[in-house]
Amino acid sequence: MTGTPPSVHGPGVTPDVVCLGESMVAFLPTRPGPLARVPAFDRAIGGAESNVACALAAAGHRARWVGRVGRDGFGDHLVEAIRAYGVDVSAVVRDPARPTGVYFRTATDRADAGHEVAYYRAGSAASAMSPENVPYESVTAGRVLHLSGITAALSDSCLALTRELTAPRTGRPLVSFDVNFRPGLWAGREDAGRVLLELARGADIVFVGADEARAVWGLKSTRAIADAVPGPQLLVVKLGSGGAIAFDRSPEARAGTADADGTATHVPAPRVHVVSSAGAGDAFAAGFLSATLRGLDVKARLRHGHLMAAAALTTPGDVAAPPRRAHADRLAALDDAAWGRLHLGPGWTGQDQEVRTP
Repeated sequence: MTGTPPSVHGPGVTPDVVCLGESMVAFLPTRPGPLARVPAFDRAIGGAESNVACALAAAGHRARWVGRVGRDGFGDHLVEAIRAYGVDVSAVVRDPARPTGVYFRTATDRADAGHEVAYYRAGSAASAMSPENVPYESVTAGRVLHLSGITAALSDSCLALTRELTAPRTGRPLVSFDVNFRPGLWAGREDAGRVLLELARGADIVFVGADEARAVWGLKSTRAIADAVPGPQLLVVKLGSGGAIAFDRSPEARAGTADADGTATHVPAPRVHVVSSAGAGDAFAAGFLSATLRGLDVKARLRHGHLMAAAALTTPGDVAAPPRRAHADRLAALDDAAWGRLHLGPGWTGQDQEVRTP
């Protein structure tokens, strides 16, 4: 990232967003090919919730990541790397008995038939998170608490923690939940569908891909998804290259329409020259939450989600430097015709997109 590095906000500063979940050391191949034939890997970091925290901090927000890592070299690297983005890591716990999770992946897109990911996360420090060892106040101090379905799949104690944080409670922050269905983490699809639906219904903002809603819930339309997840004030259904649609059930939106679902806003995605899709969903959530924190309307939130995702799509790592705020605001304010003509490729943000870490 060019310019002055973001400042790290300590425990005495109230965060805008707290993100809770597992982060791992990621090993990315130095060249294409199956894992068996890749001779070397570059070290990076990966984790849905920490990706969101890093992107929000890079965008100028006070972000805290809460997690658990081993008291090992990989844990040292994760904490240092996430802190380098300007994220508050003061609530991260070092576990002396469990290791930090790691994974290896191929250079291909996740949807590609040849894509491989090898996870080494069973029994990881993060899988030991529970309501007993994650203080409630450490994760509810911000305006927004961001969670994902990945955490719920790690262990019974992680599921109990996620359930506690999505349960109705007076004074809780705005709870954001990304469904993030990962089939390999769940023992059975039926269990995954039931649990993820329960958690989504308890959140205030929910992100779900139309493809994963079909895979985990068998739902084939955005209307069916909206009917199945009635609880959140904002339900965002991502449609891939087709854009995203947000169902706004806030009292203000309901007051302006006779539809019980409030208002539905669709924003097409700009055309993007894709380098890698890794981290794009997390970046979209970060862009949407950034605009939410700024009090922008739903259409602007969706556009900022698309722009942050485009930054991730046009760089090879999991986390990319977002466009500068003035640049993003200018693009998000384009009329519909001009927005439809956008075509974004590598370097479109005008800065070194991939934030390099120690």
